[in-house]
Amino acid sequence: MFFRPFYRFETGCAAYVFGCGGKGLACVVDPHEADVDAYLEFAASKGMRITHVFDTHVHADHRSGARRLVEATGAKYCLQRSANVAFPFEPVDDGQLIELGNTIIRVLHTPGHTSESMCLVVSDLRRGTEPWFVCTGDTLFVGAVGRPDLPGHERENAALLHTSVRDKLLVLPGDLEVYPAHFAGSACGDGMSGKPASTISFEKKWNGLLALDEAAFVEAVGGAVPPKPDGMLEIMRFNQGRA
Repeated sequence: MFFRPFYRFETGCAAYVFGCGGKGLACVVDPHEADVDAYLEFAASKGMRITHVFDTHVHADHRSGARRLVEATGAKYCLQRSANVAFPFEPVDDGQLIELGNTIIRVLHTPGHTSESMCLVVSDLRRGTEPWFVCTGDTLFVGAVGRPDLPGHERENAALLHTSVRDKLLVLPGDLEVYPAHFAGSACGDGMSGKPASTISFEKKWNGLLALDEAAFVEAVGGAVPPKPDGMLEIMRFNQGRA
């Protein structure tokens, strides 16, 4: 497997390009509109064909580059089935497996930050069947979790987020690497570390939110959120295909 993160340090955004080098198949996770050419150039330099593009949710802080990538490559645009968008996409469900040669992606539906939020557990069959890493989108960050207030219904969403983290992520192997969609500098969560990656065990030890019961988690997450992203409504309309 090859794996390459792309970071935008000024806004705390992360995207990922990875896939099977042997088969020449690649995907892009949480692409930023400003970096589409960089993803294409990287894939071409490695002789890779981008066949799948994932947004872990409909982003509210930046314009997604997913549709531009799909237009340029003919790739499938994958969103969790409940995504409320105005364009065709490839719906994916909890537990679904997506094969890119020896790279296997397992979808986890993790509502809370948004109703359609998902995480992607990735295995490299050339190493073995155990997963190597998880792309956690805006569900779990290094030292923080996603804010639950952007779509409204903050307390209900915070409770969903607690369940998603507890039942879907904290049960994963401790040595699993964690690659979120954001790090410090983003408005999508409070208290994020400047470290852009982690492991499940590190977060269990050092992310204080993960030890809280549901009631305490809801109070903590709902009561400490940064200002909403600039231009949020316009960005969401663009990413939903309604602008």
